[in-house]
Amino acid sequence: MKINKITEQININSKRISEESTLNMLLKMNDEDNLVANSVKKAIPEIEKFIDEVVYKIKNSGRLIYIGSGTSGRLGVLDASECPPTFGVPKDLIVGLIAGGDNALKYSIEGAEDSITDSVESLKKIVFNKDDILLGISASGDTPYVREALKYATEIGAKTGFLTCNDILHNRYVDFLIKVIVGPEFITGSTRLKSGTATKMVLNMISTISMVKLNRTFGNIMVDLIPKNKKLFNRAINIIKNQINIDDKKAKKLYQLSGKNIKIAILMGSKSINKNQAVMILNKNKGSLSESIKKKA
Repeated sequence: MKINKITEQININSKRISEESTLNMLLKMNDEDNLVANSVKKAIPEIEKFIDEVVYKIKNSGRLIYIGSGTSGRLGVLDASECPPTFGVPKDLIVGLIAGGDNALKYSIEGAEDSITDSVESLKKIVFNKDDILLGISASGDTPYVREALKYATEIGAKTGFLTCNDILHNRYVDFLIKVIVGPEFITGSTRLKSGTATKMVLNMISTISMVKLNRTFGNIMVDLIPKNKKLFNRAINIIKNQINIDDKKAKKLYQLSGKNIKIAILMGSKSINKNQAVMILNKNKGSLSESIKKKA
């Protein structure tokens, strides 16, 4: 595998940054950050292909697994952990694995990325199989922990994606190569900066668009969110109110009658039906609230 390590190159725009005023440092850093979104945009064609495969896998009882080390691993775990409360999916549908385990989320365990066995053991522990899809995340592009995971996934017949911020010319263990070339970092080699921002943006795209395509939203409304606190409870009630134009009292009643399910509550209120009828209609329409509302009760 050949890699052009752009992230390790010296950024000429910040070469003398220590001599600048605080304001100029901030402006130059912001200029660098402004380059990220366009770099992500260039990678959209490959991101699209990967998302379509993710949706296919999940529809066929598969899972999406993120794996990485350091910042890349933390961002994968973050994205995975936010999907259950946001989209109401099981916590094991999208899983984030990080070199060094959970301790690496809080503390730097940089040596863990050099292991050529730990990632495979982590995949075996969650019973990773050919029905799943793996996204390796490595800004540098050559993390052993990630590389070995991709190799193992390929060997057992699973589809793989690889998200990197360096120019990789070839990798036989990768089906979908997502290269987001953000250029040299503001601080040379510190991939928690632009590379980290780019990684977060791409993971946002992957999880969000996949969930939309899996009918986990109604337009851009989070109708499958799980209200676990007061803020989210109020959001749930407001969603019901706004979607079927009723007052707060009626929305709360519908929410309770629906079994505390926003999607079911909206369908019950829209079509004046009971919970069982709403569930049946939603199941027939594969969880799509849009299609369910169109159907006659």
